[in-house]
Amino acid sequence: MKSLRQVSGKNILITGGAGMIGSTLAHFAACSGAKVRIVDAMLPLYGGNLFNLADIRDQVEFVEGDIRDVAAMERAVVGVDYIFDLAAQVSYTHSNKDPMLDLDINCRGHLTVLEACRKYAPKAKLVFSSSRFVYGSTENNPVNESHPTNCKSIYGIHKLAVEKYLSFYHDAYGLDTVSVRIANPFGPKQQMKHNGYGIVNWFIRMALERQPLTIYGEGRQLRDYIFVQDLARGLLAIATTPGTSGEVFNLGSGIGTAFREMATTVADCIPNTIIREVPWPADRYFVETGDYISDLAKIRAATDWVPEASFREGVEKTIEFYEMHRRHYW
Repeated sequence: MKSLRQVSGKNILITGGAGMIGSTLAHFAACSGAKVRIVDAMLPLYGGNLFNLADIRDQVEFVEGDIRDVAAMERAVVGVDYIFDLAAQVSYTHSNKDPMLDLDINCRGHLTVLEACRKYAPKAKLVFSSSRFVYGSTENNPVNESHPTNCKSIYGIHKLAVEKYLSFYHDAYGLDTVSVRIANPFGPKQQMKHNGYGIVNWFIRMALERQPLTIYGEGRQLRDYIFVQDLARGLLAIATTPGTSGEVFNLGSGIGTAFREMATTVADCIPNTIIREVPWPADRYFVETGDYISDLAKIRAATDWVPEASFREGVEKTIEFYEMHRRHYW
């Protein structure tokens, strides 16, 4: 990809860089000749894992720090060309249970990054990892970036708020900002200690432990699952493409996969896995957001990026990774 060549020699900051997405991005960037600085708070319940960086640890600068720490972020942004702001509380279900924590990390933390950027890195390009959850209940599919934002979770509301912060800092201060609405990511290097993160990875853990995979109802709801390596390449493409400043982009596979099909694929790749149907729970409002498929027309028109891995290929690679390294993630 052209974007990989363009980051050679550039200074890159990745917040949340020890997590699944951030560490995958760091690998691409470091191996392409970029100078990578990673800031990660390594909070116990979240995705930070130094094993994710083991094979590039001597190629990156790692700083254990929190995006809510003003002094730490002011130091971190100095001299960087690109900022990938990925640090977050990433569970939409946890956000509803502890909205104040989600507000603190997922709003105040990113304001801290923006303020540091305004003061000490005004020429840097800042890419924020937003979410398809800003759309909430979808009115049509595939969903393009002009779709109404009907957030159904605290998580989605706070992601949308940060998008507004970026727009303000772009318009008011001329910062080069862009928001990326990510679909349902999965792949190697995601934490596997609890089910608050991606369902695909959690189903893989359940299947590897010979536990049944539980689906609600008939499992017809559609999701857009994007393999983490495709996701990381997409973030780099958006960052290095001129003309994306101030914009919002969807980033997914562009393919709708039924929940049952997702579970069946995992079960097919891990023999003797049982799929179990259960009724929808009473709190369905907090569980089901409706069908979602990313409309990728905008990112395809702007960049040379296209997703490469099929869903099954991504699942197979993820299983292979955890079969080799599960002791670092369980």
